[in-house]
Amino acid sequence: MTTQPGPPAMRQPAPPTGVLRALLGLPVHLYHAHLGVLLGHRFLLLVHTGRKTGLHRETVLEVVKYDPGTRESVVVAGWGRRSAWLHNVEAGLAHEVRTGRQRFAPAYRILPPEEADRLFADYERRNRLIAPIVRAVLSRLLGWRYDGTPAARRRMVEQLALVSFRPGSDAEQDPHDPSPPV
Repeated sequence: MTTQPGPPAMRQPAPPTGVLRALLGLPVHLYHAHLGVLLGHRFLLLVHTGRKTGLHRETVLEVVKYDPGTRESVVVAGWGRRSAWLHNVEAGLAHEVRTGRQRFAPAYRILPPEEADRLFADYERRNRLIAPIVRAVLSRLLGWRYDGTPAARRRMVEQLALVSFRPGSDAEQDPHDPSPPV
């Protein structure tokens, strides 16, 4: 019995440190200055507690899909299962999500590969102008050349988790937000 070799295994880069980490953390300051609304539903701020340190953590994540009807935001864990924020969320340590004018205690789910594939294909269609940048960033995060083909997209969603956040039972609505409460 012979097995067909899959794509070559490449080492996924470690999460950023130093200057790159500081640059990626700059959008947090918009939320601290109560200007997170300027980012709309394109980004969200995840407030969580470090599972090992017990320290307060804040992470800004790009939203690849926002559904105003359910107030669900889907993000990509750029470092896959190695993402510290994802470990904290899975440990039940996510306290708040802020997106647009909304703030809520989140419920989360990890999208199955089939749903994640469809959702990310839609994201790529909606963002054709920045496709070269998205592909370059994903290639760096994945550790292999992401070319946007269906096979590459399937491999990507299996390597990087897509995570959905929506209001949990303690949802709070900003009185100035026209979105209907759930």
